[in-house]
Amino acid sequence: MGGPSFLPGLFFLLSLSEVIIHKTKASCTCPQHAYCVNGTQCTCDHGYVSRSGKEFFTFPLNTCEDIDECKPPINIYCGTNAVCQNVDGGFHCLCNPGYKLLSGDTQFQNSNENTCQKTTSSTTTEGMKNVSRSPAPEPSQLQRVVETFKSFLTNYTTLPGMGEKGEVASWATTVLQDTESEALQIALKFPEQKIQKIHNSIMAIETRVVTDNCSEEQIFSLNTHMNSVDIHCDDIVQENIQGPSAIAFISYSSLGNITNETFFEEANEKEQVYLNSQVVSAAIRSPRNTSLSKSVILSFQQMKMKTSSEKAICVYWKSTGEHSRWSRDGCFLIQANESHTICNCTHLSSFAVLMALTKQEKDPVLDVITYVGLSTSLLCLLLAALTFLLCKAIQNTSTSLHLQLSICLFLAHLLFLTAIDKTKIKVLCAIIAGALHYLYLASFTWMLLEGLHLFLTARNLTVVNYSSVNKFMKKLMFPVGYGVPAIIVAISAASWPHLYGTSNYCWLNLDKGFIWSFLGPVCAIICVNLVIFLLILWILKKKLSSLNSDVSTIQNIRMLTFKATAQLFILGCTWCLGILQVGPAAHVMTYLFTIINSLQGVFIFLVYCLLSQQVRKWFGEIITPKSESGTYTLSTRFGTDSKPSQEF
Repeated sequence: MGGPSFLPGLFFLLSLSEVIIHKTKASCTCPQHAYCVNGTQCTCDHGYVSRSGKEFFTFPLNTCEDIDECKPPINIYCGTNAVCQNVDGGFHCLCNPGYKLLSGDTQFQNSNENTCQKTTSSTTTEGMKNVSRSPAPEPSQLQRVVETFKSFLTNYTTLPGMGEKGEVASWATTVLQDTESEALQIALKFPEQKIQKIHNSIMAIETRVVTDNCSEEQIFSLNTHMNSVDIHCDDIVQENIQGPSAIAFISYSSLGNITNETFFEEANEKEQVYLNSQVVSAAIRSPRNTSLSKSVILSFQQMKMKTSSEKAICVYWKSTGEHSRWSRDGCFLIQANESHTICNCTHLSSFAVLMALTKQEKDPVLDVITYVGLSTSLLCLLLAALTFLLCKAIQNTSTSLHLQLSICLFLAHLLFLTAIDKTKIKVLCAIIAGALHYLYLASFTWMLLEGLHLFLTARNLTVVNYSSVNKFMKKLMFPVGYGVPAIIVAISAASWPHLYGTSNYCWLNLDKGFIWSFLGPVCAIICVNLVIFLLILWILKKKLSSLNSDVSTIQNIRMLTFKATAQLFILGCTWCLGILQVGPAAHVMTYLFTIINSLQGVFIFLVYCLLSQQVRKWFGEIITPKSESGTYTLSTRFGTDSKPSQEF
């Protein structure tokens, strides 16, 4: 087993992957554009995708949305002189105005069926009337760049020596340089066309020609395939070059499959790295990798949604022949969210975004503390539960609360130790994560009930109403103790079932703030318990100041104060250390959190069992022959005139 190093309070540090919830129903009700599968799940019709992104789903409010095949990332290519047009549930290709299919049909499905031919002048004139309503014809010159790059890709696998990494790097550098150079030449050949664009499934190109002087802080923005670059005009217009200047911005749809993450030699051994964007190039009329006076801003659309456990790395293609590779020199990350990454680079070249999944380095000392501490706690929780169950002298409402808390913590710790890293089977991992979510929430709920009962007990020292505490708690404790956590987990599982379980641990995913389905109730309970503790101290202080020499009651108040303080520490404040595991003190806080919380069961056994004179007497009777009854403990009675015994 990989070893859980951060303990039950791992709620702050762990993350999760995916769970599938099957509903055992005879049939299912599916939204529009979807159909039922096996009577239990829905799946969207061809040409549609579920809003949740799942192929199969059961959530009744999910919907199926049309896939726009004509836009990235699919970006259907219809061939020369044709454009893609999206329709509900699919798409079709249309010839550009002034062109028609040889078959006379009005539409076709893929570039292999493209027979678009130029029509007669009369037909062309008629077609041009609809230019304002139809996509503009693709510039034939830029189309030549696309066809050239396409031929490069076609010949890639047939070139000798292309299996060697050095040959691949050299080939990629040549292709990038030639493509940029040809795109710039075409832009400068037709300076009257200040902006030229072409977008298809292979690549997207946008060029811009600048003939005027730059205005102050003027910035040009170029966009291709949902990627963009912002560059200052001063860096495009260079003083030592006469005539117009140009910039070309190119996105390659499939080049990243060739120039992949294996060319990133700076990766840490602890990181799993993969390419998560298209390769883009930005070039002006200067050699590649030339430094700029002002940085450019690059925005990438990610190929896969970024998770909270991943970090984005901005890189550029460092052209050094057979040793070309991805490098992060001069490129810096500005911002990264689930779908986009923004980078800042001090030079122009070819760029991409790498994603690194950092592996947490295991601390063997923390592993030992975890296993030893939790194993000791499990033993103490088991002894405490048996004591609360079998010791007749202390059985009352307070003992019932202690018993339920011990059972929940025992099951949670046991499941944590044995199954927190069982991530191979996703459904099983999700079930384990859900069970841990419920058991730890139940533990905290019983902690809240412990605090509430202690408060009512302290309050009853000042009023003559001892029976009301037990009646109130007996009615309240089981529906609240087990019902409230069940409701929270049920709502969480129904709303975000895919956020239970991760690739590393069977716990809650940090994505979309899902961890707050646990942290929210926990923080609320800790705050309420803190308020209860302060109220108890205020009540006891008030009661103590009104006493003269009632020794028995004074002793009771002192013991109640001790238990209130111990309960606040054991059942709440120690968990706050998990939230403090940030910054320079993170390492120290991690050790404190691990040590204290792994021994939580020991503290419970010590405070509620070993410090009770009645329990010690019961232990003595088990070990040795019965002796005469000793003195009554604090929890037996408050004084000679007190009400029936109360256990705090």
